[in-house]
Amino acid sequence: MLVVSLGGSPSQKSRSNVLLDRARHWLQLHGVEVVSYQVRDFTAEDLLFARFESPQIQALQAHVALADGLLIATPVYKASFSGALKTLLDVLPERALNHKVVLPIATGGSSAHMLAVDYALKPVLASLKAQEMLHGVFADDSQIAYSDHGTQLAPGLEQRLDDALQHFHQALSRRPRPIEPGVLNERLISGRWSA
Repeated sequence: MLVVSLGGSPSQKSRSNVLLDRARHWLQLHGVEVVSYQVRDFTAEDLLFARFESPQIQALQAHVALADGLLIATPVYKASFSGALKTLLDVLPERALNHKVVLPIATGGSSAHMLAVDYALKPVLASLKAQEMLHGVFADDSQIAYSDHGTQLAPGLEQRLDDALQHFHQALSRRPRPIEPGVLNERLISGRWSA
């Protein structure tokens, strides 16, 4: 299985990236290959001018095309997801998330921003034809603490993230696998057909 993780925070130090890193590590421990991208990996010009010929954008598009699922994490700014993430999603092809499972993750200053995933991010993901959008994980800033020893999640948040990742992993596992064209052709030729 292949998962692409997209980090929508323009900041190097970001609570949404803390959750994304935890999710990536959890999936890798469960045998899932994860390819990670951050909005910071792309030049502003490539995103703002939608330079589809950019090698970084082409690499992202290729990984998304091969992926079984996506993890998408964003901070909530002004009651919506990150504008930098929107520019990144805008360079994906129209049906880029077709046949993909998507787990959105968001962080915000308070629980008042909890619905930003549902009313702002999920409609954009739906327009990219996401096959299955799971219930997202939202954390307010007080649930993620920085210390000299790294970061610590509040126990309730850690449990919600773990539950969401288990559900994500199950959804990835039950996705139908495409049949190779040669195998499909052989099955059609050797099958018994009647009219």
